[in-house]
This record gives sequence, C-alpha cells and structure tokens, in this order.
Amino acid sequence: MAADREVIEVRSDERVETERLEPYLRERLPETRGAFSLAQFGGGHANLTYLIRFGAHEYVLRRPPLGPVAPGSHDMKREHRVLKDLWRAFPLAPQSYLLCDDHSIIGADFHVMERRHGIAIRTELPDGIDWTPELNAGVGNMIIDVLAALHKADPNQAGLGNLGRPDGFLDRQLSGWAKRWDAARDDDAPDAMRGIISFLERGLPESLHVSLLHNDFKLDNMLVAADDPGRAVAVLDWDMCTRGDPLADLGYTLAFWGEAGDDPAWIKGASMPTWNEGFPTRDDVVQRYATATGFDCTHADWYHLFGTFKIAVILQQIYIRYLRGQTQDQRFAVFGERIAGLVDKARSLAKL
Repeated sequence: MAADREVIEVRSDERVETERLEPYLRERLPETRGAFSLAQFGGGHANLTYLIRFGAHEYVLRRPPLGPVAPGSHDMKREHRVLKDLWRAFPLAPQSYLLCDDHSIIGADFHVMERRHGIAIRTELPDGIDWTPELNAGVGNMIIDVLAALHKADPNQAGLGNLGRPDGFLDRQLSGWAKRWDAARDDDAPDAMRGIISFLERGLPESLHVSLLHNDFKLDNMLVAADDPGRAVAVLDWDMCTRGDPLADLGYTLAFWGEAGDDPAWIKGASMPTWNEGFPTRDDVVQRYATATGFDCTHADWYHLFGTFKIAVILQQIYIRYLRGQTQDQRFAVFGERIAGLVDKARSLAKL
C-alpha cells in the first residue's frame, strides 16, 4: 500500500484481534504460506489500513474507522465491489480478493486486496529525491492524466455499468454533504458554512457528462514509483467510487491543488505540495484535463468551490470523532484550524 517507511506498529486504540482473523484469511486468500504478521499503515485519516504478511507474501486489509460513521461513507462492500474487477478497465486500481461482513472476525466489515509498492506523496515533497521544476511538472501532469484516464475508462469493462445513480448526482451530492456538515458540526464550527451552501445551491450546474468517479482523488491517494515519481503505480481509497459527473472529481482535486500565492491558511487546510516550483497552476490543470477528456469545463470554478466545501465537511466528520473521544489520534487536534482555513478559502472563491 505504501513504502515500508509508512508501516508502523499498530496504534494501541486501533488494534485488530487476530485469533479469528488469521485462520479466516488462510482459508480464503490465494497465497497464505508462511508466518502470519500484522502491522499498520500510518498515513490516512479515516479508514484503517493494515499490512498483512504470510511469509514473504503481502496483502492490505482495509476497514472503517472506529466509532460512528456517516451513512454511505467508509463502505468496504462498495470498495470491494469496485476493486474486484476495476483493474480490468483501469490498471492502476489494485485488485481486491476478499470481502468479510462477518463482524465476529474483527468487529467490522473489511476487505483484503493486493499490495502495490510505491511512494505516497502527502503535504510535503518527500526527502531523498531531487525535486527539480521539471520533475515537479511531470508529477503534476501525471496527476491530471491519471484522472482523465479514469474518467475515460469503460465502466462496463469492469462490471460497473450500473454503479451508482448518475441522474441527479450533483443535487444529491450537495444536499448529502450539507446534511453531513449539520450532523458533524460542533459549537465552534464556522457559521459561514451556511452561506457557502446557499451559494452552491443557487449556482448548481447541469451535469453534461457521466463517468466513473473516484470521489477522493488527490496525490496522497496515489502511489508513485520510487525511481520515477512522475509514474503512478496505484490509485487507492475507492470506498466512495460511483458513476456521476466527472467534474466533481476535477473540482475536488483543484481544491487540494495549492499554488505559491495561496494564503498559508488555505495550504494548511488542505493542499498537495503543488505550490512548489514547476507544478502546473490550477488553470493549467483545467486546460490539460479538458484537452485530455474533451469535457466542457466551463463551470470548473463551481466544482472547485464544491470540492473545497466537501473537504471541510470530511475534516469536520473526523474532528467531531476526536472531540467526542471516539479516536485518540492526536493528528486530529489541529483540524479545527484546518477547517477554518478551508471555510475562509470557500468564502473567497464564492466572493462572500
């Protein structure tokens, strides 16, 4: 799932009981010879991801986060359904081998998939690589090209031609994320969010295209080759995959696409390290994507704003679990500041 430097001992409050898990997996996975071991991937903020080893053979186990989760989110059944065959149409998708909905095994739904080896690039460019402007440009263009390739993939080739409900997709997305915000907000949550939601409702565009959507597409949900970071080896985290308006993916990616002149609070709120020299600008992203897909991107600004709003809601859903003591992960303690930065960015984009 990621380079071994991202593998950690399992966090104390996220331990998995292995007494029933090991024999369950040995009976069902394609290669289970050798000693069993379990570790955890330290990245990510929501779904819990573990490294399973049987001797030298590796798998990745994914399960939802601890505590209550929003309806329709962290859906391991959906992720397994998607990844079971998506690799046939989109080779960067790892193959899922097994779904378990028997909660007596580890206490939650989970699925097990192949491991892909590569580097995860998060909020900073990792050490050990000569990040020239030329390499940065290559990485940036690769992100756009991978997104375009996903949106041009044939869902029927992967048995996903009936996934989701494309009709009315954007309207349901906006109303659904607005409800999630209301359900997850705490007393200190920014009041300005209601005005942002109203602005989005008034400007809701007509969806002109339908494709497979990742629904959480950003650089740290990809793995890139250690010897060539401009080459993707995997796209991860498919639990929200559906069919719908592909520009929703584009807008979400734009919301993470930091630029050098952005307010530091926006960068802290949510940003890929695309503010480094050489990366394409957001305008470049839209142009390259439009050329690669042939899609009409006239309303890209609305999708950018919607993506920013959606990220703020996702962080709020995580932050409220931290405030309620449902997770002890101290990385979440600063999420209030990050959410405030995103709300400020959304207000600026909407000119409110």
